[in-house]
Amino acid sequence: MKLKFLTWSYVAVAATFMLSLVACNNSKNTDSADTQASEDVVQIGILHSLSGTMAISEVSLRDVLLMGIDEINAGGGVLGKRIVPKIVDPASDWDLFAEKAKELLTKDKVSAVFGCWTSVSRKSVLPVFEEYKGLLFYPVQYEGQEQSPNIIYTGATPNQQLIPAAQYLMSEAGGSYKKFYLLGTDYVFPRTANTILKNFLLAQGVPAGNIVEEYTPFQHQDYQTIVSKIKRFAASGNTAVLSTINGDSNVPFYKEFANQGLSASTCPIMAFSVAEDELRAMDTEFLAGHLAAWNYFQSIQTPENIQFVDNFKNYCKTNNLPGGSARVTDDPINWAYTGLYLWKAAVEKAGSFEVEAVIAALSDLEFESPAGLVKMHHDNHHLAKEAIIGKIRTDGQFDIIWGTEELVVAEPFSEFAK
Repeated sequence: MKLKFLTWSYVAVAATFMLSLVACNNSKNTDSADTQASEDVVQIGILHSLSGTMAISEVSLRDVLLMGIDEINAGGGVLGKRIVPKIVDPASDWDLFAEKAKELLTKDKVSAVFGCWTSVSRKSVLPVFEEYKGLLFYPVQYEGQEQSPNIIYTGATPNQQLIPAAQYLMSEAGGSYKKFYLLGTDYVFPRTANTILKNFLLAQGVPAGNIVEEYTPFQHQDYQTIVSKIKRFAASGNTAVLSTINGDSNVPFYKEFANQGLSASTCPIMAFSVAEDELRAMDTEFLAGHLAAWNYFQSIQTPENIQFVDNFKNYCKTNNLPGGSARVTDDPINWAYTGLYLWKAAVEKAGSFEVEAVIAALSDLEFESPAGLVKMHHDNHHLAKEAIIGKIRTDGQFDIIWGTEELVVAEPFSEFAK
């Protein structure tokens, strides 16, 4: 990985799967208390759901972080110290996220934490990190409207994902769609994201009658009625679905969509929370042609990304993780990995593991990530990055069909959020 500094500014969690998770957890937490207290190690926290509805997405973030830790340790560690991960499982329980975060900061005294997926989990831990002056690297796209001095947001803000996706669908190249069904899981990210999307669409002249908004709870499985409504709404044509469904509910949604005769050619789905890792647990035959907006896809053809993908597949195979060499990378996996290397670079730049020093050193940091060049903003704790759109292939990968020519500077607070 090349580092330099600027002066500017998925229901795939089966029994065998979980047994492998336990084995991996045990193998990575075998360091004795004496070893962890040694001056030769530095401990970091991994705060991701390894069970529950979000395990389909979050387990792989744990895996790629462990890979990155092994890489860094093999290269001499950080400031001469070997990284020791403390792995905890909040089990898709938002209150448990806060409890586990507090333990990591006050009991385990970790130098940094890498974790969370949903916005409700992030908001659950935010006051904990602020109270105890901890440092969280958050790797998932989110709704914005937040900027904490103790959180580094490596995922996308609305202007780096939501708005570019809507602009693309309204463009001639994207199909000139004029009707939009906004469907999401009922929690913070989808509701705020859809407020932003709806207000943006209205500002672009889309009539209010051409926009429908609907939500389902976590782990929702029966989409027959909702898809029937989408089918009626889309009967006149020119309709696209903007989906913020999260977790394993995506499986029955896409299946029912196809069962009722809807397809990408008649009513495309633009997803904001479905990537390659979720597609591993889905029958991709009926997903082909649907879309997703991210800032990274496994199919990026650069030497850095090709090496990253190969390394992750080999790591999963070597460590007997579920899926082995068939494992995939995706956007949050990339940003979790990138966050680890940003932390390493900032620690080395600061010459210290102290949170305040690391935060200061992150300002204006540039990193050649698997997604390409990214730049940390000088004060808002977000990354500038390219926005890209992919079309799902039958093999579960994406063809990249559109992207910005330059890095998009993150704007955490959207003018369309009110």
